[in-house]
Amino acid sequence: MTKLIAIINVIAWAGFWAFGYIAFTSDDLTDGQLVIAAILAFAGLVMGILAYMKLVRASEASGYAKGSKQLDAAARNRAQEEWGK
Repeated sequence: MTKLIAIINVIAWAGFWAFGYIAFTSDDLTDGQLVIAAILAFAGLVMGILAYMKLVRASEASGYAKGSKQLDAAARNRAQEEWGK
């Protein structure tokens, strides 16, 4: 499953860069074509970010990457209570 997500990630980022480049640099696009290119670039951005975050979570869960050092809820609440002291 992670290989499929990785492929989606690559395709999404490629679409973001390709359609973003078209939207910004092409001089002879109609307004409709420009809007479509911008929408496709935005869709590539969103899908790329979501796929990347899914890959990060999968790599942390499998032990391939180190987990983030986030505090658990109790430690976070204790630290916030001591913030103003």
